[in-house]
Amino acid sequence: MTVHVLAIITAKPGKRAELLKNFQANVPNVHAEDGCIEYVATVDAEGAGSSQTRFGEDSFVVVEKWASLAALEAHAASPHMAAYAARTKDLIASRSIHVLSPV
Repeated sequence: MTVHVLAIITAKPGKRAELLKNFQANVPNVHAEDGCIEYVATVDAEGAGSSQTRFGEDSFVVVEKWASLAALEAHAASPHMAAYAARTKDLIASRSIHVLSPV
């Protein structure tokens, strides 16, 4: 069964662009993983109106879709994700990861 992930990442003030640059550099590695269906960084859409709840200028949301929970677990344990974490640890203020199953 597929799993979906929403990872809400908040950079330290003024560091989102640098963090996103590091994220984008790692995307090809993630897309090459077995079971990766979708892996993309997203930011608040402009002009979405008053019904939108914004994440803010320092945040972005990673939208992920994986073929299985095992594929997601392998992703989390991959060497390129460990390297990414080491490169970006001083840029991140907080992160919240939500793993979801379709109903």
